[in-house]
Amino acid sequence: MSDILKWGILGCSKFALEHMLPAMQLAKNNKCIAIATSDNSKAKPFLEINSDINIYNDYNKLLNDTNVDAVYIPLPNHLHVEWTKRAILAGKHVLCEKPIALNAKDIDELIKLRDQSGLLVAEAYMILHHPQWTYAKKLLKSGAIGNLVQVDGVFSYNNANDSNNIRNHSISGGGSLLDIGVYTFGSTRFMTDEDPEKITQTSINWENDVDVWSSVSAQFQTFKFLGVTSMRMHPRQEMNFHGSDGLIRLTSPFNPQVFGEAEVHIFSGEEIQSIKKFTTENHYVKQLESFYSTISTGSEYICNLEFSKGTQQMIDMVFEHEASSKL
Repeated sequence: MSDILKWGILGCSKFALEHMLPAMQLAKNNKCIAIATSDNSKAKPFLEINSDINIYNDYNKLLNDTNVDAVYIPLPNHLHVEWTKRAILAGKHVLCEKPIALNAKDIDELIKLRDQSGLLVAEAYMILHHPQWTYAKKLLKSGAIGNLVQVDGVFSYNNANDSNNIRNHSISGGGSLLDIGVYTFGSTRFMTDEDPEKITQTSINWENDVDVWSSVSAQFQTFKFLGVTSMRMHPRQEMNFHGSDGLIRLTSPFNPQVFGEAEVHIFSGEEIQSIKKFTTENHYVKQLESFYSTISTGSEYICNLEFSKGTQQMIDMVFEHEASSKL
């Protein structure tokens, strides 16, 4: 591979246009050279950002482009596994939007194909590439808040008036848990290096077979967890790690620069002991640079498929608990 990782994008999603293509323009050693879409008119705003991009009218044609090193997949959730497998078999590294699968067992086949191919295959779990999480984890592991007792988090937005949004359709793998539960669940697992022993409580509001609001309680090995996700509430996001001697709070844990400035607050007693601000970091850019580094140097990738499987297993446990509670 050259010193530039050449990307192809499957589909012209709004997210790819607003976040990932600009990140590919900014990230060192990364460049987008191709996009595949069934509607060429959707490619126009992409070309306004980068006029050198090749446009394909078929996903497979992009996968057959020998100049493409890696493929970014922002397709609807139910297509992630299929096109990740096709990209691997075409010899491409893959960065697929979350959730990379709709259940944990489907990730096993992706792990097998990854290992057989020697390619880098990962879920686009960008938050772990933001330095606020590394900083917060070091604080937690240093004993800054004593023994961890409880983790609580919330992530919400309101798309009730957007009936065409794929997140509002069960057939495309919609719902708040698959879309944003991955953040409250996954960040908790990252910070603590623990997995849930059991789900102790679930309360879910459903609309057209889609979970639009959920409250989940879980018992981990050494602490309790409470998480709320919603697609029907005013935007909010926050993660709290509450210990015997203090509290770590991330005020914009998942969408810094979009939701608000990333800050890590440390509370001791009733007072804020310190505030660490992260004003300029772009976790999409850092994600791409880390992806390139792993391919070129063999460095460890912070969010491997095994990590993604663990988070999906927790989501599976929530749905299983909810189903059993209705019997």
